[in-house]
Amino acid sequence: MPNDPLAGFHFSVIFELVPQFSIDTKFQSVNGLKVTMETESYTEGGQNKFKHSFPLRSGYQDLVLKRGLTTDMSGLSMWCSQALESFIFYPANLIVSLLNEKGNPIKVWYVSHAIPLSYEFSDFNAEENKIVIETITLRYNFFKEIPIPSF
Repeated sequence: MPNDPLAGFHFSVIFELVPQFSIDTKFQSVNGLKVTMETESYTEGGQNKFKHSFPLRSGYQDLVLKRGLTTDMSGLSMWCSQALESFIFYPANLIVSLLNEKGNPIKVWYVSHAIPLSYEFSDFNAEENKIVIETITLRYNFFKEIPIPSF
C-alpha cells in the first residue's frame, strides 16, 4: 500500500568520495537527519501573556553513521583519518536513501558539505563476543529531500 508508514531498516548511504568501496555504502544505522529553527524572543510592551518568537536560522544535528568493523579497505575510513589525523579536510556530499524491498529508493536525502568530527570504535572485551562497531560522526551544512517519482 502506498500510504503505509515506511520501515527504516533497508537503506544506503553513498558518499561523493574517491576512492569509494563496497563497504562504504553499508551501515548498521544512520542518525541525525534533523533540522531545527533557532528563534529570537521579543517581549512586546504591555503584553504579559506571551513573547513573540521570530525565526533566525535553521540548525542541523550531526550525522552519526555506525557499521560493523571489517578488514575491507574503506575510502570513507581513509577520508576520516586524513581529516582527523593530518587536518586535511575535503568536505563531501552524500545521499541517504530509504529503500524498498527490491532495493529501489523510495525516499532520498541529499546531505551537503559533510566533514568528519569523530571516528571511534566500540570497546574490545574478552568477556563478550560482540561485533566491533565503527562510529563516524559528521558535521554538515544542510540536508534536503530529493523527490523520487513513483512508478
